[in-house]
Amino acid sequence: MNSMIKFFSASLGSWLRRTWAAVLLTGRVFYFLFTRKPDPRLTLDQLMETGPASLIIALFTALVIGMIFTIQVAREFQALGAGSLVGGILALSLGRELCPIMMAIVVAGRVGSAFAAEIGTMKVTEQIDALYMLKTDPVEYLVMPRLIACCIMVPALTILALIVGLAGGLVIAQSLYGIAGSVFIDSIKTFLAVWDLICGPIKGVVFGALIAIIGCNWGLTTDGGAKGVGQSTTAAVVTTLLAIFVANFLLTWIMFQGSGQGASVIGS
Repeated sequence: MNSMIKFFSASLGSWLRRTWAAVLLTGRVFYFLFTRKPDPRLTLDQLMETGPASLIIALFTALVIGMIFTIQVAREFQALGAGSLVGGILALSLGRELCPIMMAIVVAGRVGSAFAAEIGTMKVTEQIDALYMLKTDPVEYLVMPRLIACCIMVPALTILALIVGLAGGLVIAQSLYGIAGSVFIDSIKTFLAVWDLICGPIKGVVFGALIAIIGCNWGLTTDGGAKGVGQSTTAAVVTTLLAIFVANFLLTWIMFQGSGQGASVIGS
């Protein structure tokens, strides 16, 4: 029992130290964003790794989510005589919540873990120390391009996911439930407000920043050799997901608490 308590105490202490280090890292990287020019080549490499390399799995996820949601909702709405509302409900759910959160999870699992593993390996093999010897700041060289890439590509994937998810929902609504395409699209135009299109990418920027900061920070604070790299990678993904869920709750509360539609309806 005592050994278990000591284990959890040590784990909690390590997590708190790393979390504080992530807060400090956030301040440093945003300072560099406003005071130094990012390396174009490194930034482009990270943009390609974060966006196009994640595109297939991201869009497939969005397609499946849109189709599943439509299956779950369309039958119940038709039983209530409200089948014409399916498109609008799907659009609101995807635009406000499902697309930004699912794209963040995909990128966190694929890219955030890679950040932690790659930088953690550099840390335990003393490549980070070599950067200091070369008078190169690891935050500027390693973290800043990754932060920029995530803050650009997660919102971009969110927008594409919304389009693909709605397309998947339209196919299911037409083929399985006999909902006309024009009715489905008119419902989207009626329900979906401009603010609903904006809030998804805003969430994507915040989620992208969390993915980059946490993944890079857990890599930079890695020790203990190969075992430490594996532990840091796992801890980085878990911490990122928790941070994304908490941030999503706070952003949703800020954006939609008592806001009504929040913007004029598209097509009105």
